[in-house]
Amino acid sequence: MNVVNKVLPSQEQIAGFMEPGHDGPIYMLNLLKFKEKAEYPDGRDTDLTGAEAYAIYAEEVVGHLANVGGGPMFAAQVERLMLGEVEELWDSAAIAMYPSRKAMMEMMSSPDYQASAIHRTAGLAGQLNIEMVEPMGAWLPQK
Repeated sequence: MNVVNKVLPSQEQIAGFMEPGHDGPIYMLNLLKFKEKAEYPDGRDTDLTGAEAYAIYAEEVVGHLANVGGGPMFAAQVERLMLGEVEELWDSAAIAMYPSRKAMMEMMSSPDYQASAIHRTAGLAGQLNIEMVEPMGAWLPQK
């Protein structure tokens, strides 16, 4: 398995997200890797670490999620790898809930969100986003 952290999705990933899919809430698992020092796209001078810049985004995104009917579900620092192998661990993991794919796209398209997202870009070295649907009762497939 090849794992590549990214800050932005590929055209193929965007196209797949725009296709009809699950009709209901989605949960986005975010595996986050931070830069040592934040780097803003506009070149501003900052003493923030990547984690500190991302924390500004994380605080603001709670309101953006609420505006589309979503919300944060879980967030924590990654401590260690319990099972499996990866070249490098992520720094943090978070799960956000959106009422639909459409709601997520609506949020990401809003100018207010885009103003907050500059802190995300400044702080992230990369991440994996994994879309999940239909929580599993007792950890078993429901189908």
